Amino acid sequence: MDLLIFDLDGTLIDSKLDLAHSVNVMRVHMGLPPLENELISTYVGAGAPVLMRRALGAQASEEQVGKALEYFLAYYNDHKLDNTRAYAGIPEALEALQRDGVQMAVLTNKPVIISNRILEGLGLARYFLRVYGGNSFEQKKPNSIGVDTLLKELGVERSRALLVGDSAVDVRTARNAGIRVCGVSYGFQPETLEEAPPDMMVDRPEELARIVIAERNNRGASNS
Repeated sequence: MDLLIFDLDGTLIDSKLDLAHSVNVMRVHMGLPPLENELISTYVGAGAPVLMRRALGAQASEEQVGKALEYFLAYYNDHKLDNTRAYAGIPEALEALQRDGVQMAVLTNKPVIISNRILEGLGLARYFLRVYGGNSFEQKKPNSIGVDTLLKELGVERSRALLVGDSAVDVRTARNAGIRVCGVSYGFQPETLEEAPPDMMVDRPEELARIVIAERNNRGASNS
């Protein structure tokens, strides 16, 4: 692989608690009782507007969803790094991949400004050539526009790119873009990978780095 495209929440970072707190603060603001953190984590992955719709329920009006979204984003922006951390092994895996010459990017449905601030706050921004969010393009994942843009900008063939994520949304994104996909078992929604199986699965970030680096070294040996 010459390019790894990472999802953010549930793949690079464990943001579950800050997202849950922010959603529940929004619900209280809207006159609703809080939800269980684990339930909220199943709502994450399709972007903040969808998160608000799921968190409010089908009975909420578009006006209520809009108000909730505005309140949620303002609160979450101020509290996005209260408890959020990189998953164990992520910094080391990214360092090893960068040292081996692998290009890396982030493609998430989270707003791009918040995504960049989180990566900067956790010291991870330096590993990524591009960071695109849910408002970077006209359409979000699983639409292929983000992957297509990255491949074009970074000059990488589809056969040499791999998307890494924790949910069926990521698998569908890769399928729509015609690239391979690796699922991670430690993320928010690994159960969704049963309905949309990836090409490979890893349990730890260092496992991914080891596989990618070994594949690149084998290719180099074959070419020589």
